[in-house]
Amino acid sequence: MLTLTNNDITLQQSAADKTTAIKAIAKQLTDNGLVAEQYVKGMLNREKQNSTFLGNGIAIPHGTTDTRDLVNKTGVAVHHFPEGVSWGDGNIVYIAIGIAAKSDEHLGILKQLTKVLSADGVENKLKQAQTKEDIIKLLNGDVQFEADFSPALIQLNFPATDMIQMSAVAGGLLKNSGNVENQFVAELVTKEPTHLGSGLWLVSGDKGVKRSAMSILTTSEACAFNGLPVKGLIAIAACNGTHGSLLNTISQLVFDQQQTKVLTLTAPELVDLFAASTPQTVVDSDNLATFKIHNTHGLHARPSAMLVATVKKYKATIKVANIDTDHKFVDAKSLMKVIGLGVKHGDSLQFSADGPDAQDALTAIGEAIASGLSEG
Repeated sequence: MLTLTNNDITLQQSAADKTTAIKAIAKQLTDNGLVAEQYVKGMLNREKQNSTFLGNGIAIPHGTTDTRDLVNKTGVAVHHFPEGVSWGDGNIVYIAIGIAAKSDEHLGILKQLTKVLSADGVENKLKQAQTKEDIIKLLNGDVQFEADFSPALIQLNFPATDMIQMSAVAGGLLKNSGNVENQFVAELVTKEPTHLGSGLWLVSGDKGVKRSAMSILTTSEACAFNGLPVKGLIAIAACNGTHGSLLNTISQLVFDQQQTKVLTLTAPELVDLFAASTPQTVVDSDNLATFKIHNTHGLHARPSAMLVATVKKYKATIKVANIDTDHKFVDAKSLMKVIGLGVKHGDSLQFSADGPDAQDALTAIGEAIASGLSEG
């Protein structure tokens, strides 16, 4: 886990071009004792091999694998360019995160950063940041861009026998995850929930909420409220507008009369159902392929870029998941999403393709991975 401090952040920088920016970042890495002075050559060479621009106004300049012996200690230097720096090909960078990594630990750093930076609205907030604390909070994920919802917030087939018990347990899930305080749970059990149909109910509150989130509870017992059946309860804690997308999904389910989905899906399937960027299922098994990554240092930025470049040659919609970690599929044409998978040596990637050239795409992806993605 990367822990940023004020010493890692340099605000209000300007640079004529990315070479100037990279040299300044390398100097900070050197001044902080993270790398030897010669490390800057590796950073510049790495940029010549492939751009470190990730998208959303963010770049991650770092050294080549043969300059790792120049790294004294893993760490980062974050430079803030409010006016932007041209990173080539029309790309503008507002935040450049220089990375010094002794081994594969940089993959964990990349995974943490890319998950935060891929959220909608991060770029503008980083561009407009006024203090080091603003940037640290954004990069650490302390600024919420989407409501929390995970398997830890789901309890299926709980033996609840009445609505008060349902509300208390649903609120308890949110409290145990650190999203709310006792005040929220106390409020929830006094509220009258709304019946959404098919035995599914909804209740919400805003008192004692620290982070917006949603919990789902289903019961294994015969239960009723106001003469209507109770099979499941959705509880929403709201302290900002990030829960809006969850409410939209709920509204669409009610409109389509598919409330029973919430009552019958597994916890991972429920998370996928409410995650707009994640496909719920991969339907056609003929368009699935799994490949093991043999690159010594996993999929760091360069091989990830080569993989994405291969995928982008095809019209098919292509998703990829690291089946050795969280099994969540992401857009294989997004460099930020691919790096965010945190793929290490020996991990297996599963690809799904949907489109007229799907099979050709999977074949090409397999050949690219087998060839080492430019690393032999």
